[in-house]
Amino acid sequence: MIPWNEILIRLLLAALFGGLVGLERERKSWAAGMRTHMMVCVGAALIMIVSAFGFSDILGTPNVTLDPSRIAAQVISGIGFIGAGAILFTKPEGTIRGLTTAAGLWTVSAIGLATGAGMYFAGVAATILALIILWVLQPIERRYVQRFKQRTLKIITTPKVSVSDILKKIESVEGISFSDFVMFKNQHELMLQLRFEESDISKLTTVIEDLQREVEIKQVYWNR
Repeated sequence: MIPWNEILIRLLLAALFGGLVGLERERKSWAAGMRTHMMVCVGAALIMIVSAFGFSDILGTPNVTLDPSRIAAQVISGIGFIGAGAILFTKPEGTIRGLTTAAGLWTVSAIGLATGAGMYFAGVAATILALIILWVLQPIERRYVQRFKQRTLKIITTPKVSVSDILKKIESVEGISFSDFVMFKNQHELMLQLRFEESDISKLTTVIEDLQREVEIKQVYWNR
């Protein structure tokens, strides 16, 4: 049997590692914050301890074998339910949010399993790497993505509106060009989505203001 003080050390370290990753999510006011990450990490560590040492009293019994990885393996698949709850699909913008938080929960569960197994160095190293990825690399990623980001304009109108008139109005403004557009239409509304590359933002803002004055145009969404 594993000593009680070793169990306590592993659970406390799991809480610490999960809390450190959760703090980064907490400062951005995400639903899965510090306490959620701590609970996932401690729970994963406890499952690992139970999986490895919880059945020692029946070892040696005829026809009984122990595979410590079987219970722990269910954590990796089971954490997907929590991760799925952290992912949001927002309408009508059509953007997906929460993927990084879901990936963080999955990583924290793996850190908990490593800590519960007594692999302290692996747990510490993974926690440090997770913090670097989530915190340090974020400004670099934002600058890179912003440089190559395609700006999207979505227009929702009544089916009576002429799409060609809207496109001509946008194309008539000098310094604005869109790379492609997609149109969705049903009995109640028409949605037009345009992607822009390297267009003059100030001029495009003026076009958006003009579109918003149109009676037939219900909503305009601009992803800068």
